[in-house]
Amino acid sequence: MKITDVRTFVVGNPPPSFGGTWFLFVKLTTDTGVVGYGEAYNSTISPQIMRQIVEDVAGRWLIGEDPHHIEKFFRRAYSSGFSQRPDPTLMGAVSALEMACWDIIGKEAGKPVYELLGGRVHERLRSYTYIYPKTELGETSAIYWDAEASAARAAEYVGEGYTAVKFDPVAPYTSFDPRQLSLEQLDLGEKFVKLVREAVGSKADLLFGTHGQMTPASAVRLAKRLEPYDPLWLEEPVPPDMPENMGYVQQHTSIPIASGERLTTKYEFQRLLVNRAANILQMNLGRVGGLLEAKKIAGMAETFHAQVAPHLYCGPLVGAANIQLATCSPNFLILECIQGFGGFHAEILKKPLRWEEGYVIPPTEPGLGVELDEEVAERHAYTGHELHLGMGRDPLPL
Repeated sequence: MKITDVRTFVVGNPPPSFGGTWFLFVKLTTDTGVVGYGEAYNSTISPQIMRQIVEDVAGRWLIGEDPHHIEKFFRRAYSSGFSQRPDPTLMGAVSALEMACWDIIGKEAGKPVYELLGGRVHERLRSYTYIYPKTELGETSAIYWDAEASAARAAEYVGEGYTAVKFDPVAPYTSFDPRQLSLEQLDLGEKFVKLVREAVGSKADLLFGTHGQMTPASAVRLAKRLEPYDPLWLEEPVPPDMPENMGYVQQHTSIPIASGERLTTKYEFQRLLVNRAANILQMNLGRVGGLLEAKKIAGMAETFHAQVAPHLYCGPLVGAANIQLATCSPNFLILECIQGFGGFHAEILKKPLRWEEGYVIPPTEPGLGVELDEEVAERHAYTGHELHLGMGRDPLPL
């Protein structure tokens, strides 16, 4: 079996665009007619440039190769241009293509990918969602900084079956972070946790999600305020480039630290573990280097008694890959999903991912267990150049 063709789809994510402005999907085809799909999670460059990178990596290292040879593909791509170091843009392309290879491998074997990466461990997967505005009622993004509205929304999610909700009231984040939070921001963070805890009681865990906005000292100040409300985690309190600083935060709070959405490859996650910087690893399967790389990271985490909670802020093919990893990982904790994988996340697939009362049910179909609806993808082709995600360009006023 040889890979003979690659095709990319840049798909606009219609409003409310939960999961990002656009998704980048890839399709690999073999000489036996087997098709595999994957997705890149990339927020550093234009999608039109990123699709060229995906196609270049495929043409250079995959076309004409056997899709089973995952290790060979990874090492060749990782060493591209005499680099041999974590590169989030390159690894976004590698992740999408590696994911598509596993989709082909599973289909060829007639097995879900999780059965080929150690076998099914979990029958269902606990999930969480961000607290999103109810756009059908005209709510806006202001809910992200409205503690009362977020608490009410959290109670609704718990009513749907969720046992955990996430929020980030110390946003916005800018290119000039980390910063020392103001007293007003510290007050707001504490207010959020207090009101959401009162709204959900002990029926749900609280996931305090930040995006590296704080200095280590500021993160410790915030953590001390949050500890009485017992959140399950404090997410990426400081920027991801210095795990030693994240380790400092962990040493000064009882709240577990979670991190990893901006990291790629086992080499960066190893630094989290050896610096005791995070108890919960949040690899994104569209960036980390693919399914096998993520499985290696999950195995490393086991030796530290750390857990994995795959990250998702992109499309449902990464969501499907996350499910495969979670299903076969003994140290799986919880899975991020975007409001039960409904809306456009369901429409873009021929058969949606299965979410029931707070849990994701792993598919039994071979490969990733989902198929991209190419007609829907083409109908929503994105031709713009906006980034998938962005940060504020200027410092916040002091």
